[in-house]
Amino acid sequence: MIAKRPSALRQFIKSEASGGIVLMVVAALALVMANSPMGDTYASLKSLSSGLVLSDKLGPMTVKLWINDGLMAVFFLLVGLEVKREFSDGRLAFWQDRRLPMIAAMAGLALPAMIYLVIAGGDPTLAQGWAIPAATDIAFAVGVLALLGSRAPPAIKLLLVTIAIIDDIAAVSIIALFYTAKLNLGALVSMGLLLALGASLNYAGVKRLRIYLLLGVALWLATLMSGIHATIAGVLLAMIIPFNRSKARPDAVTSPLHILENALHKPVAFVIVPLFGFVNAGVAFTDLNGLATPLGLAIALGLFLGKQLGIFSAVYLAVRLRLCPKPAATWTQIYGMSVLCGIGFTMSLFIGDLAFSDAANLNIVKQAVLAGSVASAIVGYIVLVWADNSRSGIDG
Repeated sequence: MIAKRPSALRQFIKSEASGGIVLMVVAALALVMANSPMGDTYASLKSLSSGLVLSDKLGPMTVKLWINDGLMAVFFLLVGLEVKREFSDGRLAFWQDRRLPMIAAMAGLALPAMIYLVIAGGDPTLAQGWAIPAATDIAFAVGVLALLGSRAPPAIKLLLVTIAIIDDIAAVSIIALFYTAKLNLGALVSMGLLLALGASLNYAGVKRLRIYLLLGVALWLATLMSGIHATIAGVLLAMIIPFNRSKARPDAVTSPLHILENALHKPVAFVIVPLFGFVNAGVAFTDLNGLATPLGLAIALGLFLGKQLGIFSAVYLAVRLRLCPKPAATWTQIYGMSVLCGIGFTMSLFIGDLAFSDAANLNIVKQAVLAGSVASAIVGYIVLVWADNSRSGIDG
């Protein structure tokens, strides 16, 4: 009999909930430092250089670059592993299970982008930021659900996580297709050869994780030099990690994908994502006029209004048209979950950093992402508390 590990999905939700709370604390710390006499020290720390040049385009690798282009590749590796497992053997393995979160996620991607383009798309220099309000931050959103405890029913948690997973797939695709610099043909060929080697090892039955991780380091370096954002290497590596199906039950210890996924949950949730939040969330609020600019309004309204309206209306219509069964929750709870999907912290900041290079626009992006995400977190929390109290009153 094959030994079993605890369910990866349950561990994922648990670690994301705790990690989301840590992320909130770290983001608040970054904001305090950026707006205190320590602001210069905070800025100097992020730009501290190792002197190592891995890409002519990026120049010397700074602390921020090592985190955004290096450690975040591990974050994307975990995303890729989660996506591969869920689509192969998890909650998204069958079309009937994918239908509702896919419909909701697509609407939740499209409407924020449309709102952004309507408000800011008239300026060609701003149009490239259309994807900033498109993705949900799993850690932050699940962290808010963790604060709600039993007031958030399991169906809401699972629907939010599956929508966010599909969001991540779309965000990775958007980064690869729309935020790619001039490509280096030699590095692209190297990437292809490394992926072919990994796929061959997988096909040959090689399951030693160390071999694939060493291959992943080489793949990351080739991706960094290719002009494609280096974090895409994490997703590509996940696609070639061997996987033993466990028929949606707790994971088999012989599955390399399950072993790696379980090993990465805590480091990603408690170290990598908080470090990313720390170096990217520190925005100076010396001038809040940026929130009233087309760029600021497009991002904040895209997150706060676009995500909730897109996701809730899609779920409502899918259920009413009998395309999908209604989740085991009230419509008010589903609406509260939809509002929480407007928390776009990690991915929104990440895409913003790719879309804009000038300090002025980046500062506006950070202010707007924080404003839209905080508004979504507060309103979503209030709606779910109110929904639970109303239901308790009816039950009583």
